[in-house]
Amino acid sequence: MTIELIHHYPRVLSIAGSDSGGGAGIQADLKTFAALGCFGMTAITALTAQNTCGVRAIHGVPPEMLRDQIDAVVEDIGVDAVKIGMLHSPEIVRTVAQALARHNLPHVVFDPVMVATSGAKLITDEAIAVLVAELFPRAAVITPNLDEAGLLVGRTLSSQQDMLSAAQTLLGQGARAVLLKGGHLAGDDVADLLLMPNAEPIWLHGPRIHTANTHGTGCTLSSAIAAHLALGQGLVDAVRAARTYIRQALQAGATVKTGHGSGPLNHSFAPLPMRLL
Repeated sequence: MTIELIHHYPRVLSIAGSDSGGGAGIQADLKTFAALGCFGMTAITALTAQNTCGVRAIHGVPPEMLRDQIDAVVEDIGVDAVKIGMLHSPEIVRTVAQALARHNLPHVVFDPVMVATSGAKLITDEAIAVLVAELFPRAAVITPNLDEAGLLVGRTLSSQQDMLSAAQTLLGQGARAVLLKGGHLAGDDVADLLLMPNAEPIWLHGPRIHTANTHGTGCTLSSAIAAHLALGQGLVDAVRAARTYIRQALQAGATVKTGHGSGPLNHSFAPLPMRLL
């Protein structure tokens, strides 16, 4: 007897760098996809030698290899949503943009990883210009933190009013929606801003979770948004659900010691079974 195959898993592709320490990058993305009941796939843009204390080395993947990874996954398995993370060169940015267009990939969440925790810039000015021109219009939402947004708009952001002004500027640069993360502002209240064209700003508030284990929070949030989009939620609901997940993952891992630096979240605090679509 032949079993008819009528379902598929929610399929989410991470196009990002690898974190050998397991707390961020594609490793965090895969853990997040699995925890939320999705089937995760990867196209690696760069290899990093890193741990909880910092990055020791970065080795970029050739553009042709990145293209082949994306094509192999899309042409066989298919993709319901995409998370994009670390893109270190103009050639890599163009390769990703061309793949998004070639395959007409849906529900793209772009986390512009451009500034290290130390404040060092991780991307060239040329690459920034290319990603704004090529990726902003193709992403359903971009998810910069304050430092990354400040780099994109050319000014320091130090208040919620600055966040609103910067998000408006990013929309003017071609972004279709902006989730600007306000965790770097001082205070016990953390406010994130979701801004979409011709819509009222949506402020998402929550008490700060005091923990040193924050490595990979940006990767995890963007991958959680992509997972919820793959599951069929609209953007606003996907952002709210992803934010709830990351806050719970932070809380669950707040007192755990992993390594000697900034430890990871607890991605698997309440894993869900694989969904069917």
